[in-house]
Amino acid sequence: MTQYLQSLIGGALIGLSAILLLALNGRIAGISGIVGRLAQGYSRLINAAFVVGLMAGLLVYVALFKAWPTVTITASLPLIGVAGLLVGFGSRMGSGCTSGHGVIGLARLSLRSLAAVMTFLATGIITVTLMRGSL
Repeated sequence: MTQYLQSLIGGALIGLSAILLLALNGRIAGISGIVGRLAQGYSRLINAAFVVGLMAGLLVYVALFKAWPTVTITASLPLIGVAGLLVGFGSRMGSGCTSGHGVIGLARLSLRSLAAVMTFLATGIITVTLMRGSL
């Protein structure tokens, strides 16, 4: 069970931050929307605080576990760039990202969020299948 502790804590913190933002501010914790509003200069203080809090999570992780998280990326830089652009495009097209639709939208029983999450998952499954050459 200890191998899942970090993921469990991370998921609980994401849920807690989303609940607090919704309860205290009436805002959906969709990261793409928050970063977009910050870049456009809207609600700078609250959006900046949320983004800084996300980045500070790494420091909390290091303090708790006394080590940097292990991340291994085997894809090429151009592929990562194209993937990032597609994720950004999909977030705009879907009027939100996995955090807004998946964490808050599903909890609110939003049919639009259910459709978005099903699309995210199906696209991810198809992409991994194609990239691994299993299709």
